[in-house]
Amino acid sequence: MTLTELKYIVAVARAKHFGHAAEACYVAQPTLSVAIKKLEDELGVVLFERGGAEISVTPLGAQIVAQAERVLEQTAAIKELAKQNKDPLAGPLRLGVIYTIGPYLLPPLVKAMITKVPQMPLILQENFTVKLLEMLRQGELDAAIMALPLPEHGMAVQALYDEPFVVAMPPQHAWARRPAIPAEDLKTENMLLLGNGHCFRDQVLEVCPEMARFSSPGNGMQRTFEGSSLDTIRHMVASGIGLTVLPRASVPDMDSDTGMLRFRHFTQPEPSRRVVIVWRKSFTRKAAIDAICAAVAECHLPGVTPLPIDAH
Repeated sequence: MTLTELKYIVAVARAKHFGHAAEACYVAQPTLSVAIKKLEDELGVVLFERGGAEISVTPLGAQIVAQAERVLEQTAAIKELAKQNKDPLAGPLRLGVIYTIGPYLLPPLVKAMITKVPQMPLILQENFTVKLLEMLRQGELDAAIMALPLPEHGMAVQALYDEPFVVAMPPQHAWARRPAIPAEDLKTENMLLLGNGHCFRDQVLEVCPEMARFSSPGNGMQRTFEGSSLDTIRHMVASGIGLTVLPRASVPDMDSDTGMLRFRHFTQPEPSRRVVIVWRKSFTRKAAIDAICAAVAECHLPGVTPLPIDAH
C-alpha cells in the first residue's frame, strides 16, 4: 500500500469517475486504474462498484476512503511541521474564498499580504462553500474564507467580521425615496437571486422566506429570477427587471445618487452574515492563519464590523 494509491482512491471517490480522477491526479487513466486494482487485490475488498457512467463507492470502500483521507492529511501535516521549523510564514498559502466574498475582499487582502508577508504568496481558489470544505478535507487548500452557517465540518473556525445586507433597486423604483426597507416588504417585489449552490442565496431566503416558494420550478409564472453571479444580477436590476439583496461590502457608496442602481439599508434589525476563516485542526502553520486574520482586519471593507481575533 502506498500514499499514491491512497491519493488515487480518494480522487475516484470524489470524482466518481476514473477518467476525471486521473486528470485531477495528473496521470493516465490506465495507471490510476491499475494502481487501484492492485490495492483492492492487496486488501481483498472491492472499493468501487464499476458499471455505467458513474462510479459508486461500496459501503466498506467509503470507510477505507475516509481513513485514507486522514492518512493523507497527517502526511501533509508532517511536511508542514518540517516547514514550520524554518518559518511558518515562508512559502505559499492555498486560500479558498466563496464567490460572494472574493471580488470584494481579495483585492485589498492580496495587496495587504504582499506588503506585510511577501514571502507567503497566496494561491487563490474561488468556489462554493461545500466544494471549499471538501478541498480543505482533501488537503488541497490550507484555509478558506466563507460565511456562517456551515454544514458539519470538524474544522477550526475564526470569526472575521459581520456584514449586513442591503437592498439594490433601479433609480426609478418607488423605494428609492425611502430611507430603509423592511425585510417583509420584499415579498411584494420581483426578486433576483443567485442560483442553487450559493450560500448567500440561502441567507437571502432566510431574510424573506416567502421568496423560497417562488424560486422553485413548477409554480407557473415565477416572481423570483435566478442569476449566476452578483455582477450579472446587478445589471438585471439596473435594467428594471426587479430588485435584489447584496452583501454590504459589494457596495462602496451607499449614498450615491449617480450610476445605474440605488441602495438602501434594511430597517432594524438588519439581516447580516458572519464571515469566518476555516482551516484543518491539524494545520500547523498557525502563524499563517494569524497573518491572514490581521490582514483582513486592515482591509476596512465598507459597512462591515470587524470582530476580535481569538488568541491561539
